[in-house]
Amino acid sequence: MTRLATLLLVAVSLGMAGDATRIRVDGTAIEITVRAVPGIEGVHVSATEIPWELLDAFVYEKPEATGTGADAVARPSQPYISMDRGFGHAGFPAISVNSDTAQAFCAWLSRRTGRTVRLPRVAELQAACATVGADSDVWHAGRSAGKTRRAGSGKPNAAGFHDLQGNVAEWATDEQGKVVVWGGSFQDPASEQRCDRIRGPDPEWNASDPQMPPSRWWLADGSFIGFRVAVEDASRQNAPTPAQSPASVKEKTDGTKPAAMP
Repeated sequence: MTRLATLLLVAVSLGMAGDATRIRVDGTAIEITVRAVPGIEGVHVSATEIPWELLDAFVYEKPEATGTGADAVARPSQPYISMDRGFGHAGFPAISVNSDTAQAFCAWLSRRTGRTVRLPRVAELQAACATVGADSDVWHAGRSAGKTRRAGSGKPNAAGFHDLQGNVAEWATDEQGKVVVWGGSFQDPASEQRCDRIRGPDPEWNASDPQMPPSRWWLADGSFIGFRVAVEDASRQNAPTPAQSPASVKEKTDGTKPAAMP
């Protein structure tokens, strides 16, 4: 077992901003801070997008650290190009990530913590986003110079979340359990940084992938997409959740279906 194989959940109270939990990788400096979502009981959502160093711990971990056979967690192939696009790596949000990678990461973190870790639901992100004020620090196309910024480097909203508007758009699930992309990114103008912006997956986000068939794990043309995680409280571990649609075939919001990715 490697030093990455044990994760500790350390609960801390952060006063007016609500309860928070730090998910910390034992023996490393890596941790995620997840925060309570206003108006939604029993779930915490990460305060920032998942940074590269945490995704790297999953992608590059040796298989023997997570077991084999029926208990093994699906693991992404190692990327064939630099997926950070030169924007920055350590401390920057992981981008160019397909939903399969985001969901596999959640499964890995679930095994390490014994808690239910999943993609946030759109309703949860919208509830967190509703606390964004008029003076919010939005990283949009008008000020981003075409690049992401460090996760958590901007001003948080009233509930303690960073970059719910701007920086990267994020994988989430809708009320039917389908995977969608929520919110705006550093590529979008300020007018598109809305809490109600939802898009279905688009095969164009992987159009330039030289592999045949295209990668199911990485998006060659999706440098604007990242993700957060949601961690359910122990009281919700057995609560029913929306059925997850297969990550390999997803419907666009206009009713068409992109080609399946293996």
